[in-house]
Amino acid sequence: MIPRPIMDAGPGLNFFSLNKERLLFATVGPIAVPGIVHEEIRKKARRDHRFAAAERVLAKLPDKFLQVLADDVTAELSTVVSRLAGMPMEQRVRSSKDLGEMMVVAHAVVAAEAGATIRVLIDDGGGREMAAAEAERLDRLRHAGRSVGRLQLISTMTVLRNAAGRRELPDRQSMRDLYGRLRQLDDGLLPLDQTDLMTLRCWTQPRDA
Repeated sequence: MIPRPIMDAGPGLNFFSLNKERLLFATVGPIAVPGIVHEEIRKKARRDHRFAAAERVLAKLPDKFLQVLADDVTAELSTVVSRLAGMPMEQRVRSSKDLGEMMVVAHAVVAAEAGATIRVLIDDGGGREMAAAEAERLDRLRHAGRSVGRLQLISTMTVLRNAAGRRELPDRQSMRDLYGRLRQLDDGLLPLDQTDLMTLRCWTQPRDA
């Protein structure tokens, strides 16, 4: 079984708020989120009406699509969080600032250190830097002969590129419409004309069915 990608709040808010969970799961498969990220999505959905649909989506998703990872202090998780944070996990979890991103990376690292290849679905710049640094560390360990897995970074843009030309985004107009709606939710997304989404190969050379 291929391990589930571990997702941060940003991509979840993007797709769940627009009721585009089918697109997300069709593209990356079933997903896992740390408990703190699940709660972050719920809180954001309650605070900001733009994201209200995300809470309804969370409530209806079965475990086969969305697994919530326990953030309980375990030896493995505590070791990783303490190393990333520079303080004991018990102390780090008292501060909510950037905690979701850290727990995403920490859960992914625990799985990778056990030998799995884990995709990390995250948009946040600091979180991506942390995940990239951990991916490089795992590469060094593997080259030194350690039996560890890998981290692979993906993002909202990765999901859109992989969904392009398929059922949920069959043409440029559907991509243009969805991207415009996403930018109303996510100010970290570039203007459409500064991306490659309108010039993807699938628009002129359709994907195999």
